[in-house]
Amino acid sequence: MSDPTRASGPYRIIAARGAAAVAATSASGRAVGASDMVGALGGIDERQSSGASVDALRAWMWTGAPVVRLLIDGRAGTGKTTLAAALKDPGTAVVHMDDIYPGWDGLEVAAEAVFRTLIAPHAAGQVGRWQRWDWQAEAPAEWHEIDPETSVIVEGCGALSRSAAPLATHRIWMEAPSAERHRRAIGRDGELFAAHWDRWAAQEATFIAANGPTELADLVLRSL
Repeated sequence: MSDPTRASGPYRIIAARGAAAVAATSASGRAVGASDMVGALGGIDERQSSGASVDALRAWMWTGAPVVRLLIDGRAGTGKTTLAAALKDPGTAVVHMDDIYPGWDGLEVAAEAVFRTLIAPHAAGQVGRWQRWDWQAEAPAEWHEIDPETSVIVEGCGALSRSAAPLATHRIWMEAPSAERHRRAIGRDGELFAAHWDRWAAQEATFIAANGPTELADLVLRSL
């Protein structure tokens, strides 16, 4: 399922909370306060929300944290992979949930696994580990390790769970219109994903209902 073809920035801020609503840095170097980062905190009307460049998002993410654990979540086709690629620094480990899901019914299992074997140990100063799923063989594959001193970005639906959120340094939920999400996802994965779209969407809905990731996120962004 993994492919870097996603929507690119800029991004519209739907909601900002905590440090994300306090300060970042714009591309011009000017300090950006809460009023710049979001038009109406917690609002969902994109006509009243503000935009954010990748530079501003990078400044928010990389200012003050020696080791970053960024979780980027959202439904299929919202632009998570592209945002992760844009935000990473050299040496940052990027983990795609698409590489962990154990098949088309594996969202819940992968969400628990990435918390238990990667995020929790990494946050405790230990080596974090994740196991790749071989989609062709339909079987577990090799393990990967991430040093606790290495910043990590985990992107994909299931990353921002109630268990994982408190252990992250930064949390983003991505949104996009349903028709646009479908267009991007099917354009990326073709008929393979089309055959499983409803099946996967049901798992996304279950995860969202159980974990409330929009309430856990520092930023809720809409890709434009």
